[in-house]
Amino acid sequence: MAKPHELVSFYATLLDACSSSKHLKNLKRIHARTIALGISRNDFIRSKLVSSYACCAQLHEANVLFSFAIRQPTFLFNSLIRAHSSLNLFSQSLSIFRQMVLSHKSFDRHTLPVVLKSCAGLSALRLGQQVHGAVLANGFALDLANSNALINMYAKCGHLACARKVFDRMCQRNEITFSTMMAGYGMHGKSGEVFELFDRMVEAGERPDGLTFTSVLSACSHGGFIDKGREYFEMMEVRFGVKPGLQHFTCMVDMLGRVGQVEEAEKLILRMEVKPDEALWSALLGACRTHGKVEVAERVAERDEDDFEVEHGWTRVVSRSDAQGRQTMNRSECKLRGGKRRDKD
Repeated sequence: MAKPHELVSFYATLLDACSSSKHLKNLKRIHARTIALGISRNDFIRSKLVSSYACCAQLHEANVLFSFAIRQPTFLFNSLIRAHSSLNLFSQSLSIFRQMVLSHKSFDRHTLPVVLKSCAGLSALRLGQQVHGAVLANGFALDLANSNALINMYAKCGHLACARKVFDRMCQRNEITFSTMMAGYGMHGKSGEVFELFDRMVEAGERPDGLTFTSVLSACSHGGFIDKGREYFEMMEVRFGVKPGLQHFTCMVDMLGRVGQVEEAEKLILRMEVKPDEALWSALLGACRTHGKVEVAERVAERDEDDFEVEHGWTRVVSRSDAQGRQTMNRSECKLRGGKRRDKD
C-alpha cells in the first residue's frame, strides 16, 4: 500500500493536470478519491484543490474549501489570490489579500507579484506603491518575479518612469522583464523605446518570445513602421524559432490595413495555419471600408460561414451594392449565437 506522502505527491500531480486541462469532471473524481483516502485535508492537497477549482472557474468551490481550512497558511492565501486574479477578478483578489494582511500572515516571494497584477488590472497606483513598499520591506527587491510585476504595475498605471527605474536597477533580467517593459512603452505609443529594448534584449542573450513580438509588432502598427514590421515578422520563425500566432497575424493585418495594403493583408490571412477570429476579420474589413477596397471585402464576405464563427459578439460583414452606377459598401451586422449566424428581421 502506498505511503501517505506518496499519495499526496501522486494526487497533487493529478490535480495539476486538471488545472492545466481545466477538466472539471476529472477534478471532481480526483477530489472524491482524496476524501476517500483521507488526504483531502492535507494542506498541500487542499491548496491544489483550491487552485484547481479556480482554474476550472469554480470559484465558489474554491472559496468554500478555503473557508473550511482550519489552518490557512500563506500558500493557501496565495492560491486563492492567484485564482481570482487569473480570472481578472481583481477586486476580489485584493479583498483576499486584505484578509491575509488582517490575519497577520507573512508574505512569501509568490504573494506580492499576483497582488501587483491585480493593482495593475485596476490601475490602482496608490495601492501598487504601497505593495512596492512591502516588496522592499520583505526583502524581495532582488526577486525576478516581484520586479517584473512592479514593472507591469507601473507601466499599466501610466508611470513609465517608475517602471523604467525598476527595470534599470535590476541585477538580473529575463525575457519577461524585457517584454513587460516593451509592452509598457508600446501601450503608450513610445515605439522607439520598444525597438531599442528589443535590440538590447537580443544583445543580452535573451531569446524573444511570442509576447515580445506582440509588443514589437503592435508598436510597428501604431507607429506606421511597415518595413520594420515585415522584418520583425519574418525574423520571428526564421531567426528565433517563434511560430506566429493569431495575435501576431492580427498585428500585421492591422499594420498593413492602416496604410491601405489590404490585398497583402488578405494574402497573409490566406496562408495562416491558425483559424482567423473576429478581431482579425474586423481589422481587415475595417481597412476595406477605410480604403474603399470593395473587391477584397466581397471576397471576405463570400468565404465559408464557418470562418466567421465565434462564441459571442458581433461580426461585421461588408457587402457590395450597386446603386446609381456606383459601387458602395454597406456594413451589416450579423449577431452570432451559438456559432450560427442569424439574420436580423
